[in-house]
Amino acid sequence: MTEDFTQQWQDWKAAREKTLADPYGWLALVSLDWLEDRPRAYPGLPGRWWQDAEAAYVDPEGADLRHEGTPITGPHRVSLVNSGAGTRVTAGHVEVEIARRSGYLIRVHDPKAEVLHDFHGVPAYEPDPSWVLHGRFEPFEEPRPTTVGAVVEGLSHVYTAPGRIRFTRDGTEHTLTAFNGKEGGFNVLFTDATSGVTTYPANRSLPVPPPGPDGAVTLDFTRAVNLPCAFTDFATCPLPPEGNHLPFAVEAGEKLPYERQG
Repeated sequence: MTEDFTQQWQDWKAAREKTLADPYGWLALVSLDWLEDRPRAYPGLPGRWWQDAEAAYVDPEGADLRHEGTPITGPHRVSLVNSGAGTRVTAGHVEVEIARRSGYLIRVHDPKAEVLHDFHGVPAYEPDPSWVLHGRFEPFEEPRPTTVGAVVEGLSHVYTAPGRIRFTRDGTEHTLTAFNGKEGGFNVLFTDATSGVTTYPANRSLPVPPPGPDGAVTLDFTRAVNLPCAFTDFATCPLPPEGNHLPFAVEAGEKLPYERQG
């Protein structure tokens, strides 16, 4: 069983690092700019970009810009959900991500980015099946909008918390607030006694599969991962909600990236 567990974890880690090495992924970020109320140009980008209270706008001014593959021929409006997924505008060999984080921002993904070029994997604790814990999901009567801070000072995110997860470690009970996962199940943001020592200080993220009929869930801490802000200063990652600090050392999952060491 241990050999199967280790092999499955190694396969997962290889797939995770392949995703991180995407030429237009998080490691390809080279800039972050907040849009202003008046149209303006940004270094290295064609056209003019701006925002109002509801949307972001770009005028290519004759340049070859494409929004999700469709040519932009004039002033173009993009309206997004706050704290939700962004959208991409292609400009030559780079992709400009538009995202809404209270206001609108643009981030440039460049496959020639130095961080991406130098990437050689993510350090992690050795896989240990003793870090696969069993718990129970307890839904709230109504999902709770939950405001959390961000790694960017003055910024906040609002997510929906459907409930909490209760589990026991070394005879002591702990609870963690869970957010909805992007692909079903849950996403748990947490810190622990390794945070700022061997792991990224601000947060780690733990995906949790959907619960069983009786609410049973599995917490596989060997698959706790860094958020994008652990690798780049051009991310606006959320901080864990209040109470999601574990008072023990979770010596499992991803460690502080090489890019942040030394």
